Amino acid sequence: MRGIRALFFAGLCAAASFGNASAAGWPTRPVKIVVPFDAGGQSDIVARLFAQSLSERFKQSFFIENDSGAAGARASIGVVRAEPDGYTLMISGLATHILAPALNPQIGFDPIKGFTHIAYIGGSPSAFVLHPSLGVKTFEAFMALAKATPDGIQYVSPGVGSGGNTVAEYFAAKAGIKLTHVPYRGGSTAVTDLLAGHVKMGSLTWATAREYVAAGTLVPIAISSPERAPGFPNVPTFKDKGYPDVVTTVWLSLSGPHGMPDDIVAQLNDQMNKALQRPNIKAQLERDAFDVQPMTPAQVTQKMQSEYDKWVPALRQALNIK
Repeated sequence: MRGIRALFFAGLCAAASFGNASAAGWPTRPVKIVVPFDAGGQSDIVARLFAQSLSERFKQSFFIENDSGAAGARASIGVVRAEPDGYTLMISGLATHILAPALNPQIGFDPIKGFTHIAYIGGSPSAFVLHPSLGVKTFEAFMALAKATPDGIQYVSPGVGSGGNTVAEYFAAKAGIKLTHVPYRGGSTAVTDLLAGHVKMGSLTWATAREYVAAGTLVPIAISSPERAPGFPNVPTFKDKGYPDVVTTVWLSLSGPHGMPDDIVAQLNDQMNKALQRPNIKAQLERDAFDVQPMTPAQVTQKMQSEYDKWVPALRQALNIK
């Protein structure tokens, strides 16, 4: 019996030793970062900034895989099912882990317990932007048009369950107007059709819309940040216009499958927080009005939970989702 126990104990030690060695040598091969939306949108652009920074720090390739569809659920389910070895990560956040589950109670994954939440990146507010041909330049004129359009003004967003989609539907429910969603699979394709005038309104992240607002090719009427965006003092917030509940940013984070080794999580968290202070990344995030705040993995998980508790019941009630 002592021999069997000794062998069992030795096996446990060997397994633990192997796990520690594997984690200590990480990464020995390229690391995949899944982006749950098409290339060119906020999530994709930010992911590529941080992938480059991580590649430089760890001397190993961190590469992007765009896996759009089902409001980010397909990508999320794929990551949940991946090995928790540090070689599969994803850009998570408000859209994929709060809003999509709120809109679809049967989404097929637990946004909190199904993942290892690693680092907080920050987020850009959503904005209502219009094509100039609509002839509307103010929030008040937009509201008058919306109330006079019983079939609803069509708008584009990065997709069903995206921040843009959810902010628009939540606002419409609060304001007593109808907006008709034209979903896309990412912010870049949505804004392309908006710029072409095929649809006259967009509910997009400020990161996606900002350069077109600055160029005068899109007309902003409201933004979901708590304060007005830097450099754009004439763009009102929803809060300014009497909708204090419509204050949110489409924040992003870095997550992986549940059960990742603690030391890999610690290394990634440390380098992600350091990357936030790199001049090129800091300048990009400031231009896009990101709410940057370094966090520990525990704080990221806590934020996920608090945002879930805040938005899921409110959205389901506002949109009558059972």
